[in-house]
Amino acid sequence: MVSKAIQNVRGFGDVLPAEGPAWQFVEATFRRELERYGYAGIRLPIVEKTELFSRTIGEVTDIVEKEMYTFTDRNGDSLTLRPEGTAGCVRAALQRGLLHNAQPRLWYSGPMFRHERPQKGRYRQFHQVGAEAFGVSGPDIDAELILLSGRILRALGISDLRLELNSLGSSADRGRYRAALIEHFEAHAEALDDDARRRLYSNPLRVLDSKNPAMAPVIAAAPVLSDHLDDESRAHFDSLCRMLDQAGQPYQVNPRLVRGLDYYGGTVFEWISADLGAQGTVLAGGRYDVLVEMIGGRPTPAIGFAAGLERLVSLVEAAGTAPPAPTPHAALVVGDPELQGDTLALAERLRDALPWLHLQMPLGGGSMKSQLRRADRSGAAVALIRGAEEAAADTLTVKYLRDDLDQITVAIGQLPEILSALQTQ
Repeated sequence: MVSKAIQNVRGFGDVLPAEGPAWQFVEATFRRELERYGYAGIRLPIVEKTELFSRTIGEVTDIVEKEMYTFTDRNGDSLTLRPEGTAGCVRAALQRGLLHNAQPRLWYSGPMFRHERPQKGRYRQFHQVGAEAFGVSGPDIDAELILLSGRILRALGISDLRLELNSLGSSADRGRYRAALIEHFEAHAEALDDDARRRLYSNPLRVLDSKNPAMAPVIAAAPVLSDHLDDESRAHFDSLCRMLDQAGQPYQVNPRLVRGLDYYGGTVFEWISADLGAQGTVLAGGRYDVLVEMIGGRPTPAIGFAAGLERLVSLVEAAGTAPPAPTPHAALVVGDPELQGDTLALAERLRDALPWLHLQMPLGGGSMKSQLRRADRSGAAVALIRGAEEAAADTLTVKYLRDDLDQITVAIGQLPEILSALQTQ
């Protein structure tokens, strides 16, 4: 029993071997589909300067105010474990010159950190995969990214999803809408909770995102952003909707769909699962045309999405679409301890000759019977037995563990032919 003093920190979970196949399936599916659309992988540091997030996410957000893991290093610099991936990806693209006369498409994956209440499919250390596209201002990239995200979710075998869309408009649109929201909520101040009152003048759009059921009526009666869009923002969103219609992609326009991060504007979208309850979003994205400039670059249009892997793995496991864990094709059993080193060398020759072969040795000694028990528990299709007689004759005995076939003794040179029959198993 592990001492309680050194057990893992609450909200920081382990991914056990039995869960591995589902995780690998999700990660491999994202990689395959993103690369098909021209996205290149980028690896980003887990630690960034705190200012990157406070400047881009917004000072008056739950992430910056309450959820970031921030510390001061030995040089006196304030550093933060990344709470999301977009800001770091934009920082890297700008700092490394990837945006110079180019329209890069990048993707990344890895752990993120937020000190929030752990919930189903979301922990304080959680994992995301994200995709970001730069340099294209039209609605075509919005449509393609949404269609790409839908393709990935279908490839994972996840059903019962709905796509919701909205437009946050331009900065000027949000300014007009912000004034209308403040006026509305001031008139219903008695219905606001403490969080809403605190955010009312600094970030009133976040009031719309409240999960407090007591505030639902006043939020439902609030003005909608679509009534405050200028002609350019409305034309962009209408064109996006037409493209999705032409592609046969169903969606719902949700005028209450907003973002908690300051850098978003224009198109926002979410894929939502009915199987995850109130916290049902499995993939979310949108435009952030101001973010590159906020960090210090030239104005650059951009759009991206991020998906939580824990939630997707949960849905994949429920759907049963992940492949089973691989089992060895064969287990090489040693009948004589004196043959151990020579048999290890034989195993290496077999792996060299058959790169696809999953070959396991029940190491650690023991009787032939106990080794065969371990070979059977491993799930191997056959046991390859090498005792003193087999070593002298340069043969191996093949014992079938899953099929009702008689064991046979074959020359070592014949093994590749015998084992090749296991390649499709």
